[in-house]
Amino acid sequence: MVVKQAELPGIGRVAQGKVRDIFEVGEHLMIVATDRLSAFDVVLPDPIPDKGKVLTQLSKFWFERFGKLVPNHVVETDAARFPGALAPFREQLDGRAMLVRRAKPLPVECVVRGYLAGSGWNDYQKTGAVCGIRLPAGMKQAEKLPEAIFTPSTKATTGHDENITQDQAAALVGADVAREIGEVSLNIYRRAAEYALGRGIIIADTKFEFGLFDGKLMWIDEALTPDSSRFWSVAEYKVGMSPPSFDKQFVRDYLLSIKWDKTPPAPNLPAEVVKGTSDRYREAYRLITGSELG
Repeated sequence: MVVKQAELPGIGRVAQGKVRDIFEVGEHLMIVATDRLSAFDVVLPDPIPDKGKVLTQLSKFWFERFGKLVPNHVVETDAARFPGALAPFREQLDGRAMLVRRAKPLPVECVVRGYLAGSGWNDYQKTGAVCGIRLPAGMKQAEKLPEAIFTPSTKATTGHDENITQDQAAALVGADVAREIGEVSLNIYRRAAEYALGRGIIIADTKFEFGLFDGKLMWIDEALTPDSSRFWSVAEYKVGMSPPSFDKQFVRDYLLSIKWDKTPPAPNLPAEVVKGTSDRYREAYRLITGSELG
């Protein structure tokens, strides 16, 4: 079942992002990952089948795998065990919804970079540094960094996030919390990257979100998905170029090829672009988990 927007009459919707619809369910929240896809900050008219299921189920995989490193917000992911008021919507929610605790989100995106790519590569070419962190001279695009680096940013509700220094992060959340989110982010990334490498995927970079629950740090939102991370195939990886990724780059490349001006309304996508994007999301899930998407 393709879900472009969650329709749950009688259940209070509290927020809607580019991809997720959030509802209030008793003392908890329910996050529904739809099949919407945004490119260049514009939501496209065509949903990508199974995209929301990949985001939810891959997040579930990582939350469970690293549950001992830091508490996370997940209460339940099995739609059959959701509160009775959600029973009429089980087909719509199955595989793509999470019942979660209400943490207070921190106003900082926790970005970890293990390879020189994206905006980090652009920064390095101009300054020899990434987010103010000096790197060795002569590095090439997509090259592995000497060690993973933590590069926080602000969380933008519209447009792009803005990179900030660790001192600026400390000013926003406090020195102790800033230190903790940096250490936890690097710890999770290193372990996830090592695991994924053994499954044929390079996690070039990723972003985490954290909140506070009962005064303690809690891992929230999504976890190491193709939407929040840059996944490359080990088989296709080469230093000196931007390797193909398991995400919406397939769509971005198409939109650039037709010279879309990146302003709404976005154009419709050809069937082969929709299918190719869906296939890449599903393949990322299969490689990482060793299972086909349910």
